[in-house]
Amino acid sequence: MADDNAEVKNQGSGKGLMIVLIALIFILIIAVAGGFYFLYTQTSNLNNNQNPAQTEQVAAPTNDSGNFKADINDLVLNLTDSRGKEKLMKLSFSIKSSEPTIAAIVEEYKAEIIDVVISQIGARSSEELLTLGGKNLLKDELVNDINGVLNKVPAEKKFAKDSVKTILFTTFVIK
Repeated sequence: MADDNAEVKNQGSGKGLMIVLIALIFILIIAVAGGFYFLYTQTSNLNNNQNPAQTEQVAAPTNDSGNFKADINDLVLNLTDSRGKEKLMKLSFSIKSSEPTIAAIVEEYKAEIIDVVISQIGARSSEELLTLGGKNLLKDELVNDINGVLNKVPAEKKFAKDSVKTILFTTFVIK
């Protein structure tokens, strides 16, 4: 009788373990499929812009309660990791400013702004840029450098000094 009870207990725990194992395998399959889909979409986005020269676009300004912005899109940049291996980076960002004419000024000075971005990215490794602290440091330095470029705008254009308040990354992909 005791042997029968032990056998029944073993059969019951085996069924529960089998159900948990099947559920875990199913979840793992879904996670792997999702990961492959994510990598596929990111790779196809980078493959569409394999030209290492940057292609930039500046979007029209938008007003958000006194905040104005200009977008710089689709910069493709070269960088290296700590072992010297070359990588590509696709970067898009918005420049938020208190100045209503920010889009026109960014369009006029986009070569200088892109030069600053290239210099800042080139001074960093891909590992540094992938950390939250590295991204925040890059944002702060880009704000300072872009303000430095835009502070040289002639006074007759009536552009306020240090009007760039923040940078918002809209695309940040390293491959």
